[in-house]
Amino acid sequence: MRLRRGPDRAAYASRDVLAVLDAGIIAHVGVVTPEGPVVIPMAYGRDDEHLYLHGAVGNAALRAAVDHDICVTITIVDGLIFARTPFHNSMRYRSVVVRGVARRIRDEAEHIRALRLVTDHVAPNWDTSRPPSVGDVRATMAVAIPLTESSAKLRPGGPADEPDDLVGPYWGGTVPLTTVYGPLEPSPDLAAGIAAPVAIAALTGAPVHPAHPAG
Repeated sequence: MRLRRGPDRAAYASRDVLAVLDAGIIAHVGVVTPEGPVVIPMAYGRDDEHLYLHGAVGNAALRAAVDHDICVTITIVDGLIFARTPFHNSMRYRSVVVRGVARRIRDEAEHIRALRLVTDHVAPNWDTSRPPSVGDVRATMAVAIPLTESSAKLRPGGPADEPDDLVGPYWGGTVPLTTVYGPLEPSPDLAAGIAAPVAIAALTGAPVHPAHPAG
């Protein structure tokens, strides 16, 4: 998939696409349903060849995606760019667009693997939680979209002002944006003595202690 607008910011190498996917948290999934087109935010996971999505078996948008061409976008905003003229205001960002036919995963082992990849995308916690039951797995649909038609678009730097504006009286620059994880908030009904899993505690910079499943 070749970018027509801003081709100088395009990145097609697999390492660039995967780097943005690894840094992102939410995918926006565009599908055409019987009621019309919709875009919904979803969690996702990936391996080197596929992007994975999951949802309830009854999820109408996900069901409409199966065996159809869909578009998935992931965007990370790293800053707000203010130019000398608002015409050149922009954002510092990293993004990925994936287009492809969504395939429903029916093989049991592949299904479990896809669910695990989605669950562990931000912080690996599949192995430190109650294992999903047979009913949990049956109630959850997973789909795979090949990464063969994907591209990244990267916009670093600051304002791209007109040369004449550089000597004017107007300010130009960037306000960086970063994602910061807050302190852990244990569930009010959490039993005493249960520590947060290492991977989850590490997100917040909290002291890391091995977590042991209850019982």
